[in-house]
Amino acid sequence: MLTILIAIGSFLGFILAYHTYGRWIARQVFKLDPDAEVPSHQLRDDIDYIPTRKGVIFGHHFTSIAGTGPIVGPAIAVFWGWLPALLWVVFGSILIGAVHDFGSLVVSLRNRGQTVGEIAGRLISTRAKILFLLILFFALTVVLAIFGLVIASIFKLYPESVLSVWIAMPLAIGIGFWGFRYGGNLLWPSLGAVLLLYLAIYVGTQYPIILPDSWGNATVIWTFILFTYCFLASVLPVWLLLQPRDFINSHQLFVALTLLVAGILVAGLNGEADLAGTAPAIAEQIPPGTPPLWPFLFITIACGAVSGFHCLVSSGTSSKQIANERDAQYVGYGAMLLEGALAVIVILACCAGVGMGRFARQDDGHYAIVMNEAGQPLVGHAAWHSRYRYEEGWGAFGLGDKVGAFVDGGANFLSALGIPLQLSIGIIAVLVACFAATTLDTATRLQRYVIQELAVSFHIRPLTNKYLATAFAVALAVSLAMMRGPTAADGTIAPHGTGGLYLWPLFGATNQLLAGLAFMVVVFYLRRRNKPIWFLTIPMILLIILPAWALIWQLFNSDSGWVVQGNYLLAAIGGVTMLFQVWMVIESVLIWPSAKGVLEEALPPLQAKEKLELTSGRSC
Repeated sequence: MLTILIAIGSFLGFILAYHTYGRWIARQVFKLDPDAEVPSHQLRDDIDYIPTRKGVIFGHHFTSIAGTGPIVGPAIAVFWGWLPALLWVVFGSILIGAVHDFGSLVVSLRNRGQTVGEIAGRLISTRAKILFLLILFFALTVVLAIFGLVIASIFKLYPESVLSVWIAMPLAIGIGFWGFRYGGNLLWPSLGAVLLLYLAIYVGTQYPIILPDSWGNATVIWTFILFTYCFLASVLPVWLLLQPRDFINSHQLFVALTLLVAGILVAGLNGEADLAGTAPAIAEQIPPGTPPLWPFLFITIACGAVSGFHCLVSSGTSSKQIANERDAQYVGYGAMLLEGALAVIVILACCAGVGMGRFARQDDGHYAIVMNEAGQPLVGHAAWHSRYRYEEGWGAFGLGDKVGAFVDGGANFLSALGIPLQLSIGIIAVLVACFAATTLDTATRLQRYVIQELAVSFHIRPLTNKYLATAFAVALAVSLAMMRGPTAADGTIAPHGTGGLYLWPLFGATNQLLAGLAFMVVVFYLRRRNKPIWFLTIPMILLIILPAWALIWQLFNSDSGWVVQGNYLLAAIGGVTMLFQVWMVIESVLIWPSAKGVLEEALPPLQAKEKLELTSGRSC
């Protein structure tokens, strides 16, 4: 019953927050104006800038921000107990994460769709702009290398997910043409596409796509295929692939989340899902090598409560597509609350769900419930303890374990509805892969924007070209992903294609650090307009101090610090990123006293050609 109460209580809290705190910020602080001219109309080019109905843009925004972060992060965080993870997800999403995404979106909307890095140049200083863009570049490079490898690993671990993920691409292109070129409604075609995707999940469970061993390392092959797709997705018009693909995926993901919630209710009512009897609310003992709860709980959960990557989606793609300023609360604040709800479901799945039974893939590719020594199904605390491999320590809990914890628990919830286990596993595996894939291609487009902005600042003319900028972003990400990971203590040399996972420890701290800097930009925007900033100040300070604290621990910890262990790539990226952060904070402190009530320099007037609005075009 506790499982149900937590799920319902969390969801009601998110709904209440949207209609109270979110509405106050929208109407009293930012004063959203339905008559304001937005970038999608000002600069419409039908490639990056295009007015879009809020239902479609919500689908794009939510699926882009909800990558594997809100799945992998909470799956790890329950090592410290499910209660601290739950509290941070709920209150962090409402008071920090949603405010961060919403604020970044509004500030970008009022600055012609510029990224927060570019806006920092006018709100703070020119040096702050360069520093922010460099931090964005490093952060997105890490995100691309990690997420590309994560999806490739999911395809290898769960080959039943491959068909459904890839079949969405041609369906999206067809729907994109239907909606944009012929003015057709996207809703019904996208629902039909969802039915085809679920049919593909069933087919995938019967005929999984497994690359032959003779082809080489499957993870490496999938990584190259994924980044080839990302290059194309980044340079194509958003209406052709990005918007319709995300719209289709949003329906698919909503169906999966609805099934998970229904499974939680059924399993909670019949007593199969026992949160209290499965995992500790607050862990009294933690596995060897586990970092301290402070600050690593907040850094580990990352996207489940607040994510700096979201400011890039808000200001990089979503702000260029919103057709009405009033839609910003629905898209920016609302999508983050839904991601918080997803993180709550992940926590419950990784605890109560895993406790419903462990299963493992058999030699024939099918799954079977793991039995204990007495020949009984492994359930409850024993199942959870087995999945989390406590005796082997924090470091032994690899990517397969993190994804597997959610797949195990989520599939158990679906099986409570009578869905066959094999199909349940396929649905959850596709859910994870789709979230990651939508984040990957959006991040590639965002990295292209950042590279082009840096190229302008440093006068590197070739990289102002979108094709060359995208090629550079993809090539760098592939190079990092294909690196070898660190050599094991016993001398075992890691294979190629483990570099992205080697970079994973950088993701949490750099991601949260980026969120703190985005808060700083929004704070300066409001301070220059004599608007209240008290509700942003504490989150900003937290998200500057906590990531720096975590990075210092990761760099210099006597047992596993990157400097001590000789992990010089991690140490270099982490150290340079923190140096840029400190420099930007100093820039901000210097300009702070003179910023109050003083508006920043206005954007230059649009040229006559830029002012021309393509009013005859259709909104998606």
